[in-house]
Amino acid sequence: MELLNDDYYMQLALNLAGSATGQTGVNPVVGCVIVQGGRIVGMGAHLKHGEGHAEVLALNMAGEQARGATAYVTLEPCSHYGKTPPCCERLIKEGVSRVVVATSDPNPLVAGRGIEQMRKMGIQVEVGLLEAQACQLNEVFNKFILTGTPFVTLKTALSLDGRIATRTGNSRWITGPESREIVHTLRHRHNAIMIGAATVFADDPELTTRLNVPGLHPTRIIVDSKLRVPLTARVLNEEAPTIILTTEQADESKVKSLHELGIEVLPCGTGSRVDLVKAMKLLGERGINSILLEGGGVLNGAMIEAGLVDKLMLFYAPIIVGGDGSPSAFAFTGPDEMSSALRLNRVSMQAFGEDWCVTGYPTGKAMNDLSEAIAHKGEK
Repeated sequence: MELLNDDYYMQLALNLAGSATGQTGVNPVVGCVIVQGGRIVGMGAHLKHGEGHAEVLALNMAGEQARGATAYVTLEPCSHYGKTPPCCERLIKEGVSRVVVATSDPNPLVAGRGIEQMRKMGIQVEVGLLEAQACQLNEVFNKFILTGTPFVTLKTALSLDGRIATRTGNSRWITGPESREIVHTLRHRHNAIMIGAATVFADDPELTTRLNVPGLHPTRIIVDSKLRVPLTARVLNEEAPTIILTTEQADESKVKSLHELGIEVLPCGTGSRVDLVKAMKLLGERGINSILLEGGGVLNGAMIEAGLVDKLMLFYAPIIVGGDGSPSAFAFTGPDEMSSALRLNRVSMQAFGEDWCVTGYPTGKAMNDLSEAIAHKGEK
């Protein structure tokens, strides 16, 4: 039997928050559990941008039993008026006596103010319980709120020798059905999915979410410097919004035709190739806070070289492809010395059927700067 303590209740709040991953738009995922006299009297999770926050839902459930209770919250309660009133004021009003917070909020509009406000009103506030889990749960929000650019997860399926297709271009299927099902869950949990024009030509994908239950379809993003995507491509259907990233050299007549199909065309740079750094900024301005990158080797390599990949999920199948000219998962110049190769940290592995998924976070200046910003998020 599991011991009931602060860790237990906070873990329950984290589980509630995680269940809504991908549903909250630009907002963080948050869970709240309210305990009175050793009994859980209220629970809530933030489910949708613009709707009730986790604390409000939990307090509504608790009713009068919230007075004198302890509230376990995965993220610092907000202290500002947005689409909803401040949660810290509601906790104060309902007479909660103790609030346990997993982590402070990196949002400059909050950044410790909610904690300070509750303490001023005599509430006992403790911060830092299961903080690492809480920060990882909101890794998308943390990056977006601090940089205004999307959190990019690079996902690829590859053989043990690093190939993503045979020498003839055949890529179906490298991994098994269990891995492919997880990919659809990843699509559901990301704001957008991004591929290159070459993938459109090779596979003509639809890039929608197919789950056993109804799933959210991400915005589809195509990197197409020369605007070559055919107007008949399945990715241009009405199942989900589509954005094409191109350059200012794009053919105006093709742009007009795409607009008539309801496709947004974003010129990113004046050169011959899409300026990916500018593209991330423009996508962030449109409220896209997370991208699942399912590109080929060239796009994967370009995003890595530009320092735009925040997380990698590599699904390895137990096969060896070989073949002269068979495409690799990463095509870029690379370093001269092995010591300068891109290194992943916080690496983990998980089995899906016969496949293994290796997940890791790239080191480098961009990620170090972000980590430092998150570490100091509570400072004013």
